[in-house]
Formats: sequence, structure tokens, C-alpha cells
Amino acid sequence: MTSNHAPERLRSRYASRLNSFAAAPERIWGSEAAKPTVAEMVKRAATVRGLGYFDLNYPDHFTDASVDIVDIVRNEGLDVNGLAMRYYSDPKFKLGAFTNPDFAVRRKALDLTKAGIDAAAAAGINLMTIWLGQDGFDTPFQVDYARLWALEVEGIREVADHNPSIDISIEYKPNEPRAFALLPDMSTTLIALREAGSPNLGVTLDFAHMLYANEQPAYAAMMAARHSRVLGVHLNDGYAKRDDGLMVGAVHTIQTIEMLRRIRHDGYDGVIYFDTFPDVTGLDPVAECEANIAAVEAMLAAIDRIDADSGHAHAMDQQDGIAAHKIVQRCIFRH
Repeated sequence: MTSNHAPERLRSRYASRLNSFAAAPERIWGSEAAKPTVAEMVKRAATVRGLGYFDLNYPDHFTDASVDIVDIVRNEGLDVNGLAMRYYSDPKFKLGAFTNPDFAVRRKALDLTKAGIDAAAAAGINLMTIWLGQDGFDTPFQVDYARLWALEVEGIREVADHNPSIDISIEYKPNEPRAFALLPDMSTTLIALREAGSPNLGVTLDFAHMLYANEQPAYAAMMAARHSRVLGVHLNDGYAKRDDGLMVGAVHTIQTIEMLRRIRHDGYDGVIYFDTFPDVTGLDPVAECEANIAAVEAMLAAIDRIDADSGHAHAMDQQDGIAAHKIVQRCIFRH
């Protein structure tokens, strides 16, 4: 099948969240109550100009043994960038995955993760993203922090060592669903990765998560590249209070540009994934994804102009905020 994708004309490669393409079903399937199949969502996403990849959830998108989701994606002219673990298959995971107090539940989470890694390897996919949102606590005196930390590090090491040829990327988030996540920010995550010690480990930068971890995204990205590896970039936006999943650059345009510049200077050349939620308010997901691609392309063009301006390097050397601000504004808005 001929796709609408033209990556050779773009400055980067782009992926999206498959479930986004269930949004506004009445536009395609005639009813707000329509529940599209995985194949229907993939076909819809294949109409997005410039989209080349998906990240798929494991086991969510792999539960139907009669459907080869990876083949469906590839037959539509797209590919799979990576898999992302989801720990929803057992209600007991609500109290933790790698840190659950029940040994049998912990083992189930670890074995499920290894099965996901095996599925990735079988499909020729070399990235598994792990978000351990269930690993944390809610009230003081609820947990033994040292024990939870040891279990988390041991679990990360065990799944990373299961197949050293598959990159394992840890995506951190301050909270939700737990009141306090065990891996809430960049610094804590880097400590965990250093203790785990496996060479195939790295970090996923989720822009909205970084904002409400009270981080400056470009600074956190630099720390990830300095002390580990940036294995994934999830772009979105929000108001720094929760995981809003807004369109790229909708609120924090300049900070998004700065982070993109930082990861490019640090050598990241992987796929940029849009972790946005058009399905929450019923936006047209095709138009929303194309708007995200256009926004990032414009930002990367602005970065080219900033880097070409010798005055900006001088302003940074002098830590001259006024001069740097004027140059960046001129490069973004071309005035």
C-alpha cells in the first residue's frame, strides 16, 4: 500500500499513540459510540502526512492472538518504533508491579515484562519503554522505602538483563496513579539506572511529566545524556499540574524548542513520539497529529536559525538573558 509519509522532506521521524486514533469516531465510522478495531485505527493513522511510526502497548495491543498488530502496521506503510509496558492485566498491580508486596504478583509483572521484550525481539523491534506508575506509595508509614527501592532496582536490572540487545527505557512521572511515584523525576531515575547498571538502560523524556516534576526540560535532558542515554522523546504539553496531553507547543513553546535543541546537540536522532490525548475532548486525531508534526518542524527550523546566529553563542557564554531572549524571539517569529 502506498503511504502518505514523506520522511525525506522532514527534519525528524515521528510516531504517535495508536489509541489517539479512536478519537472523534463519528467522523469516520458514523457514530460517537463506535469502537474502532486496532486495524481501523491503524488505517486511519496511515492518512497522517509525515507520520512514520507507532509505539504499541504491551500486552494491550497484543491480546488478540488472531491479529498480528505489527504486520497490520507495516502493511499500512508505517512501522513500530517500540513497545510500551502496561501493568493493567491484574487488579493487584494497583499496589505495585516491580514493588508489589506479594512475591507472586511481582513475579507476574516481571514475567509479563520479559514476555513483552520477547515480543519486541520477535518483531525486530529494539526498544521497550517501561513506565512504573503503580510503583510508589500514598501515605506516610505505608512502605519501607529502602525495601521498595531495592525491589525497583532489582526488577529493572532483571528485565534489562533478560535480553541485552533490546534497549529498556524508563519513563518517569511524579505521580498518578499513585500519590507519590518511586521514580518521580530525572535525578531519582538516573540514580536507579546507575544502581541497576545494565548497559541497555536509558531514559524516556516525557515533556508534560517533566513540567509537573518541576523540571526545566532542556536541563533534565542534558543530565540524561550526561549520565545515561536518551532512548525516547515524548512530546506533548500542559499546565504543569497533571498529564494534560495537549498539542505540542500549545503552552510551553519556547521550552519545547530549547529541549529539542538540547537533545539534538547531545546526539539524539531517534523518533519523536506524540503522547497527546485528542481523544479526551474529541479532536480530529489526524488533524491533531499533523498539527504536532508541523509544530515540531517549525521548531526545528527555528533551532537552525538560532544555531546559525553567532550572537546567540556569545550571549550564552556571557549568560546574557536579554540578548539571548531577543535572538531567540527573532529566530522564532522572524521579526
